[in-house]
Amino acid sequence: MEFVTNGQVFFTFVVMSNELNSPNILICPADNRTEAANFSSGFANSNVSYFMSVTADETMPQMLLSGDRNLTNGPLLPNRLLRLTTNSAPGWDHQLHKLRGNVAFADGSVQSRDTSQLRLAVTNSGDDNLLAFP
Repeated sequence: MEFVTNGQVFFTFVVMSNELNSPNILICPADNRTEAANFSSGFANSNVSYFMSVTADETMPQMLLSGDRNLTNGPLLPNRLLRLTTNSAPGWDHQLHKLRGNVAFADGSVQSRDTSQLRLAVTNSGDDNLLAFP
């Protein structure tokens, strides 16, 4: 938690390195970020395309768990966190999927969403979503 709240989101993925096998899956094919060779030397936020939730809860299946980093709702806090409340109006920028994005939910499902569908998902999430961005 201390790494995420200090803006070092990539450490979340280092913890999962035994399950992920390679860091190259952490770069979306639509992203121009550089893949890392491995999880140990030189792996950083710049090698990750996805935000991670700090507050996802399996008892609230529609909370955001992870998704494309081109989600926006204004500027990020200095620690690269973004809080979305059920009243927020987030959207997607043009950076990756032309005003669309992919989101993993706390129930394990992954869905492609446009901005209106994303806003509905956040409204129905049932709680604040605190997201950490690479």
